[in-house]
Amino acid sequence: MLVIRPIRENDLPGLVALARSTGGGLTTLPPDEEFLADRIDSSLRAFSPRVRSPRGEFYLFALEDDATGELVGVSGIASRVGGFEPWYSYEIRPERFTHKPLKVDKEIPVLHLKEEHRGPSEICSLFLRADRRRGGAGRLLSLCRFLFIGAQPKRFTPSIIAEMRGYIDQTGRSPFWEAVGRHFFPVDFYAADVLSGLGNKDFIADLMPRHPIYLPLLGADVQAVVGRVHHDTEPALALLLAEGFALTNEVDIFDAGPLLRAETAQLRTLRTARTAKLKSAAAALPADAPQLLLANATVDFRATLGAVQENPDGTVSLAHEAATALNLEPGDRLTYAPLK
Repeated sequence: MLVIRPIRENDLPGLVALARSTGGGLTTLPPDEEFLADRIDSSLRAFSPRVRSPRGEFYLFALEDDATGELVGVSGIASRVGGFEPWYSYEIRPERFTHKPLKVDKEIPVLHLKEEHRGPSEICSLFLRADRRRGGAGRLLSLCRFLFIGAQPKRFTPSIIAEMRGYIDQTGRSPFWEAVGRHFFPVDFYAADVLSGLGNKDFIADLMPRHPIYLPLLGADVQAVVGRVHHDTEPALALLLAEGFALTNEVDIFDAGPLLRAETAQLRTLRTARTAKLKSAAAALPADAPQLLLANATVDFRATLGAVQENPDGTVSLAHEAATALNLEPGDRLTYAPLK
């Protein structure tokens, strides 16, 4: 069984291995052991019961194969972007140009650098090992975060964003970076991405062009990738759009990947989720019972996939294995939601 839980100190070797296998593009989890150890420490502090409001905490969830103890995936939530480290994006604004004698009346899309110091919550840092991308594991890894947010609303803002990985060609080249960023930063795309992920963002403030960039001045091939996701990110984009996220007029400053935004209360998983007391942990449930997203919805969070039996008295029953994975006893409350 695959189980979601908060990251632990002894997960560091597995987390380093996952980060090194991403192939780049996961800015919040660069393959640096010291940084990842700090990430784990930050997450341990974030899960403290004393947290009462979003102040930039970083929550990191581990997906564990409970049969082997292997770490096979991770996903994260930033309770708020900005703060001590500003958060940057490009906002695309249309500007109108008119000249009546020549009958010119047109809008030009323009990139404006945006700096956020008190932004919304963000889902981030999702990565699943390639050999586990089946059987609903990816949906579990992504959607479990919404159940945690729903159970702990004071820890997060009412709206939430997701930065999607931008388009990279088959040679590993980012057309947007080559057209814009490379002219201002003396490093390649991946080096800049890792520096940003490591929290070294002073170089962005010092070197990033502050003046607007008129998109038509860039090549057609570059314009075509603004707001386009990496091929491997297309399933994640489809999942989030189905959840209720919407595309915005903002893109990433390095690869021009799109920024999505949603009101947390309107997310499909939270609108369809139900909570009930656990009556019993049955030995087995019907084999044809639909698989649901299950969570204990406490700060010591656990989530998995499994079936639920709804009882006439309003309680529910679970398979013994699922109840054990979620650390649930009879009388505890279970939150469950459809996967699709």
